[in-house]
Parts: sequence; structure tokens; C-alpha cells
Amino acid sequence: MKITKEEVEYVAKLARMYLSKEEAKMFTGQLDKILDYINLLNELDVNDVQPTSQSVSKRNVLRKDTADNTFKKEESLKNAPSQDKGFFKVPKVIE
Repeated sequence: MKITKEEVEYVAKLARMYLSKEEAKMFTGQLDKILDYINLLNELDVNDVQPTSQSVSKRNVLRKDTADNTFKKEESLKNAPSQDKGFFKVPKVIE
């Protein structure tokens, strides 16, 4: 499938891009090579290939969600720059 310079200019216009004559010529050649490669892929026999949604098998790699030793409230608030009634005190961000 050959792509023409006019088609490249038309698509550039749809994308609201300005292309110089040199750029249009360059993109025409590049897109032509891409389409040639796609045509090569179309020649492959894939009749016996099973369709897949993933190229590799998926596996959950997350750790188990288990309870662990946690900090006590006093220990957590010990390094807080400001605290009030057992909570972290932060600057007001909503009026």
C-alpha cells in the first residue's frame, strides 16, 4: 500500500499541523515504510496461533495482607511537628 504526499498533507491538515514540503516528503517516505512492514506482517500464517489477551501469564505478586506490629498512638505523635487532642495538627487548606 503506497501512501501519497497528498494523503499525508490531508492528515496533517486534520491534525491542524503545518508541514513544509520537505517534512511532507519525509513523512510520506517514513509512513510508506511503516505500511510496507505492516503488509509483511499480514503475510504471516497465524491460523494455528491461539488468541491471547496477555503475552505472558499473569500472576498476583502482592504479599498477603496480614496484621503486623504497629506503632502506638503516642509513639506516632512523638515526632509530629504539631498535635492536638491525640491527632496530627495540619494547616487548614479549605476556607
